[in-house]
Amino acid sequence: METKFDILVIGGGPGGYVAAIRGAQLGFKIALVEKRDTLGGTCLNVGCIPSKALLDSSEAYHLIQHKAEVHGIKVGDVSVDISKMMARKEAVVSATTKGIDYLIKKNKITRFQGIGTFLSSTSLRVTDKAGNTTELTADRIIIATGSIPTPFPLLPTDGKRIITSNEALSLTEIPSRLTIIGGGVIGLELGSVYARLGTAVSIVEYLPAIVPGMDKELTSQLQKSLEKLGIRFYLGTKVTGGGYSNDTTVYVDMEPSKGGKSEKLESDLILVAIGRQPYFDGLGLERVGITPGPDKRLPVNDHFQTTVPSICAIGDIIKGPMIAHKASEEAVACIELIAGQKPHLNYQTIPFVIYTWPEAAAVGATEEQLKQDNRSYKTGKFPFKASGRARAAEESEGFVKVLADADTDEVLGIHILGPRAADMIGEAVLGMEYKASSEDIARLTHAHPTYSEALKEAALAVGSGAIHL
Repeated sequence: METKFDILVIGGGPGGYVAAIRGAQLGFKIALVEKRDTLGGTCLNVGCIPSKALLDSSEAYHLIQHKAEVHGIKVGDVSVDISKMMARKEAVVSATTKGIDYLIKKNKITRFQGIGTFLSSTSLRVTDKAGNTTELTADRIIIATGSIPTPFPLLPTDGKRIITSNEALSLTEIPSRLTIIGGGVIGLELGSVYARLGTAVSIVEYLPAIVPGMDKELTSQLQKSLEKLGIRFYLGTKVTGGGYSNDTTVYVDMEPSKGGKSEKLESDLILVAIGRQPYFDGLGLERVGITPGPDKRLPVNDHFQTTVPSICAIGDIIKGPMIAHKASEEAVACIELIAGQKPHLNYQTIPFVIYTWPEAAAVGATEEQLKQDNRSYKTGKFPFKASGRARAAEESEGFVKVLADADTDEVLGIHILGPRAADMIGEAVLGMEYKASSEDIARLTHAHPTYSEALKEAALAVGSGAIHL
């Protein structure tokens, strides 16, 4: 087998496989190194895709239970077959990863399964499961090894009753009680799944609000929506320890983050979801003189080059949010820069989405950031309860908020909490990428009746006022 390539890519996730495909499209001879049996990385195997499959299944169950009657649909007793739900999730994951396999073969990319370890700035040793090794060389090497769940020293996971998101995506029984440590995206999404299935979910968050970094008005309303599912929040609360009460029960000790009376919270399972950290195991970065920064990320320049010019890095292992679409866009930009092209990647217009229901999506600055920067701005809001399409669908929770510069009217941020917010945010990204004003969006014709009309109305509200409010 050929061992000399133009570009070696380490990692087969949304960053790595996209880099490999784009490189092949531009005529480079590409090798892709991935240790998993399947491609797609965390996202396709134990992240984005399986979690969305479970979110959709649990939402269907919840809709039948709680909204069928209002639509005039009578149903009998409804129950969950968790094994079948998980089997469907696995089928979705399998079909998706097989699709990536097809794309790799279609683009004539050579795949090596195993752990890639640096031998030099232009060579790798790949070690497979059997211990067999292959040495590969290339002019450029791209590291796209992604991230793993951040461990919690005070409460080590064991994969049984103290678990990470990996295990939470493959439970064989629905727990009666679930404690989640961390009020970020992972905690909220998986909390939603099991709360819909009947689990008493408690979320413990050190900070005073969920999803720090998102617009506070949005997350405050999102919390209220999730509380309607029965999720209980302990905000401004730190976990000081925990463990097993007995073979079937676990507990956390917690107290106010600023100090105070301690409390014990028992449950069947504890999900540790305090974030993710870059994954470098087995790479041997020290052999080529590359050292992660204080934030545990690899420093890179504008061309994604590390301190070793022949080695680039993209995705979760460099600065920025740990989200799949950011890694994919960096992959394309990195390859095109290697090819001598001049790609465009605007980090200010990378959207952020939470796939709860209602969904939450945002792009650009929050009100808190604008206030911190002393930026003068105007606000326009429109609630989904005033949307005809939302009322027809019994989906009236949430709102759209548009933030625009007070002088130029340029859109600075758009925040959506509501039905199909994840899909609606695409229009917001397009508008901001082309520096649209709120008036530009307000004057666009939106199909009626649609959820996206709420964006038009919010943009109108920045100026003379929404028509339907």
